[in-house]
Parts: sequence; C-alpha cells; structure tokens
Amino acid sequence: KQPQNLFTTTTLSYKEEKPNMGLSLKLSSLCIIIILSMALFSDLKLADSASPDYTNLIYKGCARQQFSDPSGLYSQALSAMYGSLVTQSTKTKFYKTTTGTTSQTTITGLFQCRGDLSNNDCYSCVSRLPVLSGKLCGKTIAARVQLSGCYLLYEIAGFAQISGMEMLFKTCGKNNVAGTGFEERRDTAFGVMQNGVVSGHGFYATTYESVYVLGQCEGDVGDSDCSGCIKNALEKAQVECGSSSSGQIYLHKCFIGYKYYPNGVPRGPSSPSSSSGSSGSSSSSGTTGKTVAIIVGGTAGLGFLIICLLFVKNLMKKKYDGVLHPCTYKTTCKRNIIENKEDEANKKKPTPE
Repeated sequence: KQPQNLFTTTTLSYKEEKPNMGLSLKLSSLCIIIILSMALFSDLKLADSASPDYTNLIYKGCARQQFSDPSGLYSQALSAMYGSLVTQSTKTKFYKTTTGTTSQTTITGLFQCRGDLSNNDCYSCVSRLPVLSGKLCGKTIAARVQLSGCYLLYEIAGFAQISGMEMLFKTCGKNNVAGTGFEERRDTAFGVMQNGVVSGHGFYATTYESVYVLGQCEGDVGDSDCSGCIKNALEKAQVECGSSSSGQIYLHKCFIGYKYYPNGVPRGPSSPSSSSGSSGSSSSSGTTGKTVAIIVGGTAGLGFLIICLLFVKNLMKKKYDGVLHPCTYKTTCKRNIIENKEDEANKKKPTPE
C-alpha cells in the first residue's frame, strides 16, 4: 500500500503589471496645455484691463439724407477716404483729405486723435471708426462719430456748414459737489487750461488741486481761434454742468473735459497725463500692465504645474503599489500546504493501556 502523500502543491500565477506610461504622458500634456492657456488668458485679460479705454462711443451725428449712388462713385470715394485716414493715423494725430473723381462726388473727411495718445493708440482708435460710421449712420452724405480718444468727420461737397462754436454734445456728472470749494478750483483750472492750449498749439491737459482738465481744438484751427473756442466751451461747462463733479462739452471745432477727484487725481491708465502733449503715458502704462500680467500668469502656471506633478506622482504610486509583489514578471510561486492529517489520525487512535 502506497503511503499517502501528505503534501499538496498549489501554483499561483501572476501577470506582469507595468505602469501605464501612456496615461501619465497624457496627463502631463494636459497639464502643460492648461498652464499655457491660463498664462495666455491672464496676459490678455490683465493687459486689456491695463490699457486706457479710449474707444468708448461718446456721440454720433448723422445727416438725414443718404447717398444717391447708382454708379457706386460715392461708395468708392468713401472707401478711399476711410483707407487714407486709417493709414495716416499711424503717423499723425490729425489728418484731412478729399477724395472723389468728380466735383459732384467729392468727399472731404478728417480724423483727430486726443493729444495724449501714442501713435499706436491713435491707429487703434481710428481704425474702428469706418466700421462704426457704417453701422451707426449708413451711407449718409455727412457723418461724425466721436469716441473718447478720437473722432471722424466727413461730408460731401456743398454740405451746409455750421459755426465752429456750435455745441454738438454735452455730458455732466451726476455727483453734485457744491459748497466744497470745487467751483473755485475748477474755474482756476479752466483759466490755466485756456492759456495752456495756446502754448500747446491746440492741446493741453493739467491738474489743479484735484481737478483734472483737458482741452483740444481741431488740428487746422489757429491758436487765436482755438483760445476763443476753448473759452466758449468752458463758459458753457460752467452754465450747463454747474456744480457737477465732471463734464464734457463738444463744440464743432473744439472740446473740453474736466473731472474732480476729492482724494487726488489717480496716476494710472485711466487718467491721462497731467502735462500737455505727453503721449508716452499710455504706452508705459500698457507695458507695466503686460509685465504684471506675465508675472501673475507665470505664478499661477507654476502653482498649477506643482499640483499636476503631485497628482501624477500619487497616481503612479498607486500603480506601483499593485505591481511590487514578490511574484511579479511572470514568476511562478509555489506554495506547499501541509495538511497534518497524520497527526489528526493519531489523535483519534485509542491510547494503549
């Protein structure tokens, strides 16, 4: 009788489980894409918020009569005029031109940018005007579109002329600051600005005791006529706006604006320079804004990168926790299970006396 085999052998097989490198690469790529997107978004958003808002629509003036243009000559002349104005806005802040093939289709147009804008800002402002003019007025025989940083004016030959002193638009602030000494400060600032616009040859901006003032005449107006136009606009501001903390008066040949800052005039992209003709203020502000945007965007991206790396590391750790087993890489493990049946049988036998 063969002895009973008291040992049985059990074979345990383990499949090799290598870390999923494809998944980690995908996660890393996703992290990089998100970081770059965050940095770009921060740069665009902050740079945009740091730029002065000189493209707000102030007012529009559209003639009631449309072009009678069966041959398309007026449309061609208008397009040529727009192209010429936009091109010149990269070089100068005032330009006037006449286009048209015949005396009946002649169109005179001009643009002017605010005196404290850089050439790039002037171009950015003027380049919006043709599209706005078309949307707001269509193909009228005359139109004027005024933005906060520039304006465009055109009219066909023979269009009725108006006085250079005629008021086209006004706006007055809602805050009333009567009894605070504001009127005296404003009037003094007005006097300084009226003299400065002559020495500045058509543009001047300054601050006097928390009152910011700005004045500008159309580029083809002489110094003497400019002073008279500005004086007229300042008088209208005193009457029309009274004790309002801010106001803007637009005449046909000039405009003025003022604002009272009780806590002091802020120095930043939203407020023009406090000296005449300083076109570099908006450029330096824009550069500062971009620098801040890059720093903030880079910091945010670095922080997100660290989070991504920690996440990938944690994921890989979990993967390796399932791989590091003494029976990895197709190794066959043998386990001997000892069944002590003999001992149990001996226990059941009666004890010899």
